[in-house]
Amino acid sequence: MQGRSVTQAQKDWHHMLVNGVGCIACRVDTGEFNDFCSIHHIDGRTKPHAHWSVLPLCAAHHQTGGEGVALHHNKARFEQRFGTQRELLERCMRILTEDGHDIPAAFLAWHDGEGIEA
Repeated sequence: MQGRSVTQAQKDWHHMLVNGVGCIACRVDTGEFNDFCSIHHIDGRTKPHAHWSVLPLCAAHHQTGGEGVALHHNKARFEQRFGTQRELLERCMRILTEDGHDIPAAFLAWHDGEGIEA
């Protein structure tokens, strides 16, 4: 895999998203908690913040669900149906904080600069 190496803090963030939120598109679509998911990188894997700016998505919502469902199949239709990737990331943060999780300081430092509120 090309891109930056994932730090332990970033791995912990990914685990928190998967275990605490599950597939964010499943939650938006049906309210279902589905932790059988992987990490989608919003801005690719080479930017300094690449491994912080991620979403937990199941296979169908990430790549295999087809038109209007899978993000990699048609980003515009996915975002029309579920919200922008930034909106979904904000929703993940809200779910985690409402459930009593502490958002990592390194994540907040980068996202505060991007205008995403904790």
